[in-house]
Amino acid sequence: MEKTTLIIFVGITACLVSTTSATAGIATFYTSYIPSACFGNQNNGNMIAAAGDALWNNGAVCGKTFTVTCTGARNAVPHPCTGKSVTVKIVDHCPGCPSTLDLSKEAFTLIADPVAGIINIDYKQL
Repeated sequence: MEKTTLIIFVGITACLVSTTSATAGIATFYTSYIPSACFGNQNNGNMIAAAGDALWNNGAVCGKTFTVTCTGARNAVPHPCTGKSVTVKIVDHCPGCPSTLDLSKEAFTLIADPVAGIINIDYKQL
């Protein structure tokens, strides 16, 4: 009986850790997707993002996917978040950007009002 209880406890703990491991950051958006620093002239669709300097790591983040959720405003636009999350693939670098992730406009629009321009986010690598 104790072994079963331990297995259940470990399983519940693992689930809690995986759902709470998001990192806080900042997102902006961009509109010109090709060429990209990771994939040159290859089209990677529009659910994409450019990594800011903090994530770039000399291109090691290229091709990685992240789930991104808007958590609030960074400027005067009230309640910019839609309540949705989006999954994006890193295809580019945004050197010197004020954001952690520079989302495609299409990805940004799914999670926030583009009028906001810059938002607080939680992001998690998949």
